[in-house]
Amino acid sequence: MRAVVCHQSELSVQEVPDPTPGPGQLVIEVERCGICGSDLHARTNGDETAKDVAELGYDDFMRSDQHVVMGHEFVGTVADYGPKTRKAWPVGTRVVSLPVLRQGGEIQLTGLSEKAPGGYAERVLCTQSMTMPVPDSVSVEAAALVEPMAVALHAVRKGQVGAKDTAVVLGCGPIGLAVISMLKASGVRHVVASDFSAGRRALAERCGADVVVDPAAESPWTGFKDSRRYLTEPTALAGMGIDAMDKLTAVPMLPWAHVMRAAEKAGATPRGPIVFECVGVPGMIEHAITNAPLLSRIVVVGVCMAPDSFRPSMAINKEVELRFAFAYDPSEFHQTLQWIAKGKVDVAPLVTGTVGLGGVAGAFGDLADPERHAKILVDPSS
Repeated sequence: MRAVVCHQSELSVQEVPDPTPGPGQLVIEVERCGICGSDLHARTNGDETAKDVAELGYDDFMRSDQHVVMGHEFVGTVADYGPKTRKAWPVGTRVVSLPVLRQGGEIQLTGLSEKAPGGYAERVLCTQSMTMPVPDSVSVEAAALVEPMAVALHAVRKGQVGAKDTAVVLGCGPIGLAVISMLKASGVRHVVASDFSAGRRALAERCGADVVVDPAAESPWTGFKDSRRYLTEPTALAGMGIDAMDKLTAVPMLPWAHVMRAAEKAGATPRGPIVFECVGVPGMIEHAITNAPLLSRIVVVGVCMAPDSFRPSMAINKEVELRFAFAYDPSEFHQTLQWIAKGKVDVAPLVTGTVGLGGVAGAFGDLADPERHAKILVDPSS
């Protein structure tokens, strides 16, 4: 079969062996596969990432000297089942799958390991238990976005964003746009998006952002001051609770814990926004910590491939929470598929182009231009 192979950071279309499903596996005919930001990073920084994840116990992440078929955001139709595998759906059924493959007693990352070729190909192996049928109401393009949207849903849940909270999304690339979409689908009323690219800011508006900011002209930390009072009054914590105590002078003998709980209910103690760092370049974590209001929660979603640093003293003095989000679990993947099927989340604005296998190398270059593209899909049949 034909597939796009990555070797020494170069992408080329080659003939590779057809996948043969083993027990618990099935083969799907790939209809679409999304090009992920992780793919862009892995093509040029795979060796560094492989070294990092090897410390966690996974030794098979792709390396530059290997021949790897990438692609982990795929949808296709069931072509064949392996022996001793439950035939859950008839051949021809459209399915999506979590990109993890049980192979030889080990778990491999589909599209990010030489041992688990991915979806930049005519066919791909899947683990049957990780595969889900696509409802008829979901287009093939939308189904291809289940995987990255599940990443965004996991990040939103990691942030524990309430409907009345303000969410600030730094960076409106594919993952930032997905986070915006999932925030709105989750009922968050105030979403602020920031990006230097006019094209991406326009896409952020289409994805539901309530306020869109060009950080070259306006700070994302002040461009939404009317939406939430606490964002422009970060000194409300000054006095270590004096303001809260002043509101409760009628009950001075209450235990401190009771006082502070009552103050929280009265709105006397501030809470900062939930910030989603979706850029993934050195300095962004420091930028968010330094500029976000007191008591902000920062969720790091963008993957920075280089060593980075920030000032812990700044984070401590502002009591900033720092969280990191990675991937998703099967329930979040399934929830995302159902939300797309029900129209609760619209993924159409994210798709800005489609190429055949021969166009993948060029698409990697095109995605470097934020004014041109957000998400490019690969159609192996074209």
